[in-house]
Amino acid sequence: MSAVLIFMAVLALGAGWWLSRQGLLAKPWLQVDAAGTLAQSAEPRQPAQVGLGVFLAVVGSLFALLISAYVLRAEMTDWQAVPLPFIVWPNTLCLIVASLALEWARAGATRGNLGHARAGAIVASVAALAFLAGQLAAWRMLAGGGYFVNSGPAVSFFYLMTAAHGLHVIGGMFALARTFERIWRSDGTQRIRLSVELAATYWLFMLFVWVILLLVLSGWAGEFLSICGQILSGSGLT
Repeated sequence: MSAVLIFMAVLALGAGWWLSRQGLLAKPWLQVDAAGTLAQSAEPRQPAQVGLGVFLAVVGSLFALLISAYVLRAEMTDWQAVPLPFIVWPNTLCLIVASLALEWARAGATRGNLGHARAGAIVASVAALAFLAGQLAAWRMLAGGGYFVNSGPAVSFFYLMTAAHGLHVIGGMFALARTFERIWRSDGTQRIRLSVELAATYWLFMLFVWVILLLVLSGWAGEFLSICGQILSGSGLT
């Protein structure tokens, strides 16, 4: 149980650091100016930014619960790990490309360069579609190897966790389509910049969640927990 708590704490710290880097945990009413005094006229965050922060916190909690259940279930004697299809690594590259493209689009929108913003949104959309196609291919590879949803708890968790992530990616595709529509119509610099920023933040979070899922499903997280457990046992904290 202590190992699970350590893993959950690592996830929480990672998510908190990431959210702070995105500015979603910032308190604009406590911002300070160059002289070190509280800024009274700091611009508040848009409701959409606050809403996205709350939504990502809920999504992060959902995946944290799934991962916690996975780790606890993996400790039972009937657990048999499932081999990961090799295509999950190209799929990871697709998510990285999508995130980088949206960061490029964000920079372009900030400078008022709609051409860069449009190109970044297009590249991100193609990469996201490639990721979803790759996920379907991964499921077909598992099924072709005799690993079906009811083949065992490890396989069931693989399908469940990757499906949950895939559904959130599909949801992000709709938001990305809305962003592209605003860019295409030249729907005001401020609205475009906000839309691109929200899309970039969402996709970076999806990449973060996917990397954590890969660490868990590939067993690397288990090795990390084992090392932590040995350290705690040696120090007498367990």
